[in-house]
Amino acid sequence: MLRLKKVLNTSVILAEDDQHKEFILFGKGIGFGKKVGTPVQEDQVHQVFIPVEHDRVKELASLLDTVPPIFAELTQQIVVHAEQQLRVKLSTSVYFTLMDHLNFAVERFRQGINITNKVYWEIKNYYPDEFRVGTYALQRVNEALSIELPVEEAANIAFHLINAQGEQGESSNGNGVRYAKMVASIVNLARYNFHLDLETDNVHYTRFITHVKFFAERFFSDQMLQESDNALFDQIAGLYPQAMLGALKIKDYIEQVYGKTIPNDELAYLAVHIQRLMRHKQMEP
Repeated sequence: MLRLKKVLNTSVILAEDDQHKEFILFGKGIGFGKKVGTPVQEDQVHQVFIPVEHDRVKELASLLDTVPPIFAELTQQIVVHAEQQLRVKLSTSVYFTLMDHLNFAVERFRQGINITNKVYWEIKNYYPDEFRVGTYALQRVNEALSIELPVEEAANIAFHLINAQGEQGESSNGNGVRYAKMVASIVNLARYNFHLDLETDNVHYTRFITHVKFFAERFFSDQMLQESDNALFDQIAGLYPQAMLGALKIKDYIEQVYGKTIPNDELAYLAVHIQRLMRHKQMEP
């Protein structure tokens, strides 16, 4: 049985089981008027957290102790909505990082401080599903607090959702921004090298973006494609020399910026997608 150990705020409590294992529990009004040692009613619990280390419990408790209850409730609604819309199970750490972000964003707004999101366009265009959830979240926050946070906050919220989808749930690793920046760089190189007017609702553009996003994930996780020979690379280079030239320019850029070599198989697949974009342009009336 779980018993209340500490009320962190009216919507979040720290509970303990019979083996003295600590849990953080979310639930609207779960901590209101409760006393230490009171049994926790399971029907009030919406999310359970099981911090592994005691220091981690203190860290989270310290955060929750400084955040108004409304942000715990809003975060809960946003995460539930996000998991339904994105059809993924987000890392539980997103509850704390997103809650802290929303609280800070509202504080900045009320102080008249506006911090520009430098990857707003990239997140909006390359992570449209997460951005839509971010827009929903922004509306919920604005309605609940009767404020008008800037639209860029939708991208900031989406950033937390992107990071929370990592396999290990390492939401602090900043992969969302790194991915978005790399995708934007590759798309821009393709756009300017081949004078492509990329239409975001075009199927070839969508395939290209999807490929580049997966490429970025493989790149940052050191899982890039590479066969033992260059047969595929040689074949694609022979069939699509201009597209391969574009892929090589992208390779040079990435090596210069990130100091990391791109395998030939990755270049071959990249060239294939560039070729599709080029062919689509040539077929236009």
